[in-house]
Formats: sequence, structure tokens, C-alpha cells
Amino acid sequence: MKRPHTHTIILITGALSACSSSGDNPLTVFTDPGKYQYFTCEQIAANHKVWSAKEQELKMLMDKADQGAGGTVVSVLAYKADYVAANEELKVLDVSARAKNCENPANWSSNSAVR
Repeated sequence: MKRPHTHTIILITGALSACSSSGDNPLTVFTDPGKYQYFTCEQIAANHKVWSAKEQELKMLMDKADQGAGGTVVSVLAYKADYVAANEELKVLDVSARAKNCENPANWSSNSAVR
């Protein structure tokens, strides 16, 4: 008997876990969805700023690496996991901010008239 490929197992596991995730908690691999539940809005905003800068820095490094020969491999090996982790942190921070009704660009008064 042949063993299933690792990719197949990962895809099936991911699909099944997506079905069981709750509506408010994003599906994350590197981040605990409840990590920021006891943070204040100010703490959430400060962490969001830090993780946004980290994500932008990693994106810039990945784009720069992609320009060189073999850069895609370097980009994936060196930066991709950290980039995904930063992206997940931002998602969890956004969910936490919404749950606490924190002020953010999405709910500022200038945007509320458009919705």
C-alpha cells in the first residue's frame, strides 16, 4: 500500500479544521486566537502598529529577494513563515479590536457614513 502524500494530508487537515473554526476566531497556525482577549484597546493598537511594521518589513524583504536569481527559494525559506505569522497576528488583533469595540480606521466616524 502506498502512503498518502504529505501535501494531501495537510490539505485535508486544513479543510477539516476550517470547518470547525468559530466565526469570530480566524484560522491560525502560528498565533493563539485568544492571545489578546485581556488586552486594552491601547495595548491592541500598540501591538497592531508593531506587527504592521514587521509585516511590511518582511514583505519588502521578500520582494527584494524575489528579484535575484534563486530569490524565490530564499524568500520562502527565510521570510515566508515569519510573514504568515505576522499576518495572523494582525488578523487576531483585528478580531480582538472588533470584539472590544476599539476605535480603528474601520469604525471611525468618517467611514461610518459610507457603510
